[in-house]
This record gives sequence, structure tokens and C-alpha cells, in this order.
Amino acid sequence: MIQDEGLASRAAVLEEIAAEVRQCTLCDLHRGRTHAVPGEGPPDARVMFIGEGPGREEDEQGRPFVGPAGRYLNALLQRAGLVREEVFITNIVKCRPPGNREPTPTEVEACRSYLDGQIACLRPHIICLLGRPATATLLDPSATMGKIHGSPISKDGFTYIPMYHPAAALHNQRLAPVLTEDFTRLGLLLRRLLAEE
Repeated sequence: MIQDEGLASRAAVLEEIAAEVRQCTLCDLHRGRTHAVPGEGPPDARVMFIGEGPGREEDEQGRPFVGPAGRYLNALLQRAGLVREEVFITNIVKCRPPGNREPTPTEVEACRSYLDGQIACLRPHIICLLGRPATATLLDPSATMGKIHGSPISKDGFTYIPMYHPAAALHNQRLAPVLTEDFTRLGLLLRRLLAEE
């Protein structure tokens, strides 16, 4: 029963953050949004995925990764032995940047407390950083994806895995096998971590 109460408490915190995100006016991105996209997933998610920002379909639906990159992510999750319903998915910014451009440092900073709150609430086993902006924000601003993708990196008590963004592999097919391999390795790492619990 205590565990259930803990999960209920975490779910309530995540919903509180989501409610704040939906009302947020901390940066100019709110002016052009249809819907803010707080993120979604269960309060006991062992794996968290963090992308760059919502796209057009995400803005329309208020849900993360529902466009072509999201459908590709769903297929990649299977490589790791996961399904979407058991992971938490969000972005470093919660409103769509115009023209799907990269978010500015000011926009990222405005959203940072929401992201930090989600991470602190979930305390996932693994945090997958999808793309350079997420990796630069949470790990290393000078990181080169070609060098660090797929490698687990420990920082601040968390295990991060930088990966290419699924959208990048859709635009550059040479990245597809790299991303597939990284998701396969993610599954192996997660199983190892769970076995050590």
C-alpha cells in the first residue's frame, strides 16, 4: 500500500507540473502554441526520453512524439524491449519553436524548472537524450553526438545515454542502423540494471 501511495504522490506531482506547463507564459513560445506539450508516461517509468521540442503534430495534439519521429521512436522502443506506455517522454522545451527551429538558450532556461521537476519526481534508471540540444542542455554543451552516442554517462546520480534524434535518422538513413544499435544496447543496459536491484 505504501508503494501505491508513493506512485499516487508522484503522479500528482507530474500532473501539477503539467498543469503549470499548460498555463506557462515564461517565454515567447507560448504566444504561438496551440497546446503546450508537458510530456507523458507513468510515474514509475524506468526510462525517460528527452527530445528537443514539440513539432507541428505535437503542438496540435498536446502530446510528445506523435509525428513521424514519434512513430519511429515507437518502433525503436521495441528494439530495447520496451513499449511507449512504460516510458516517460518529454522535451527540453514544452512549446513548439516557430518553424521547428532549435530552441534558444533563453527558451530552454525558461522551461528548465519543469524538466528538472519531472526528472526529480521520476528518478528514472536511465535518461535518454535524443539529439544534440537535449545532450547539450543536460550533459555537455560541447558534446559531439558522433563521439558519445549510445554510451552511458553518469552525472548527478543519473545514467544518461545520448542518442541521435529519431528525426535525424529519418532525414539521414545512414544514422538508422546506428540508432537501432543504440536502442538494442539500451535494452541490455536496462536489463542489467534491473537485475542488480
